Amino acid sequence: MSGAGARTVDVPDLVARARRGDPRAVARLISVVEGGAPQLREVMAALAPHSGGAYVIGLTGSPGVGKSTCTSALTTAYRRAGKRVGVLAVDPSSPFSGGALLGDRVRMNDHASDPGVYIRSMATRGRLGGLAEAAPQAVRVLDAAGCEVILVETVGVGQSEVEIASQADTTVVLLAPGMGDGIQAAKAGILEIGDVFVVNKADRDGADATVRELNHMLGLGAPRGPGDWRPTVTKTVAAHGEGVDEVVAALDKHRAWMEEHGELTARRTRRAAREIESIAVTALRARIADIGGDHRLGALSARIVAGELDPYAAADALLAEVTGR
Repeated sequence: MSGAGARTVDVPDLVARARRGDPRAVARLISVVEGGAPQLREVMAALAPHSGGAYVIGLTGSPGVGKSTCTSALTTAYRRAGKRVGVLAVDPSSPFSGGALLGDRVRMNDHASDPGVYIRSMATRGRLGGLAEAAPQAVRVLDAAGCEVILVETVGVGQSEVEIASQADTTVVLLAPGMGDGIQAAKAGILEIGDVFVVNKADRDGADATVRELNHMLGLGAPRGPGDWRPTVTKTVAAHGEGVDEVVAALDKHRAWMEEHGELTARRTRRAAREIESIAVTALRARIADIGGDHRLGALSARIVAGELDPYAAADALLAEVTGR
């Protein structure tokens, strides 16, 4: 990836081609943002006027609940409604080259030749929380490229799977009967992050019990006022396309509620604030790393060991050196 980002990039041409739906241009732009290429800032500036219109849906849940199958089924439903769809699938190890395949490629084969669907796999590279570090920028690329709905499928690593709530307009939590997911939901805190809950593989024994357990636990959560959103629980057999229309209806209902109550803009504003903070912290960390071998850091450390300085005062001094304040 870094090699791709290192080559000369004609950003205006690349953005123009991506806006026309050229999949190669979209792939190249995502490679630029994923690799942290020197043109990253120019790319983000060029995309800014064209982004902000896509509805971002995050899908999370434990391994084996059928996230890829549900993602594929939702893609089919939105394409049937005439929507252009972007799929960002986060892979736990490394991304596939070219940016056109999910970790589970078989389940998305139906969409591989559809020009109205763009599918990209990204790597977490060890990052916790189920998302790749460049996911927000990749979403912006897909948004600017004309995707009206963007489905972000997380790694599926279990209890660290909550970061998606800060990156999506609506968070869908998938569970399956017979996997102990009801108990895991309480442990992982996903009751707090889910806007729509989907019990997939509902043709298995225990599906109704899982739905009841979820509804019970949701009822025990924080008190909700008359106008507050109450998460919905639906059942699907995504492999057969059953219940998918009900999931889309729940998503539409949640989006309408957010728009009516100003929550959609509020969530996107909070998302932008977190992105700004992340970029600023990353830049600050890089500047601190630059002086990591500097004599000033060694001198501060020696003073702590000698009992002349506490770590907080030393950190303040280091920040003052970095920021010039």
